[in-house]
Amino acid sequence: MPETMATMTTELGYLFATTVLVAVLWIPYIAGSVISAGLLTREEYRVGRHVEFPPWVRRADRAHINLVEQFGPFAALVLIAHMTGVHNAVTVWCVAIFFWARIVHAVVYLAGFGIFMIRTVAFTVAFTALLVYAWQIYLYAGPAGA
Repeated sequence: MPETMATMTTELGYLFATTVLVAVLWIPYIAGSVISAGLLTREEYRVGRHVEFPPWVRRADRAHINLVEQFGPFAALVLIAHMTGVHNAVTVWCVAIFFWARIVHAVVYLAGFGIFMIRTVAFTVAFTALLVYAWQIYLYAGPAGA
């Protein structure tokens, strides 16, 4: 163990947690595809698998893909804010809201819970947190000449 421990900002901590979420969210899809259709054959490795999976397996795939699509902008914003020194209560709230909204989104998507459009609300909340975070970066470290 090192003599001194490095510490992360809250924003980097949530980036780490979101990275782990992205890294494990593919597991339900892979497990479901193997349970539903078995291991890939040699031919399926070459041309892809064309199997109609159960709805929960398709939802698991879409939940992962959806998070991957939002992860890039989230990671970029956190790193830009870190490199430019933008760190305040609003940025802390934004990353926390983004992470927990993405957890809700994944759980609701995997469960197939469709009442009250909770999945859409969770996605919108996470996306809004991204926009507010971007606005904070622009306000406090915007492009030169802006």
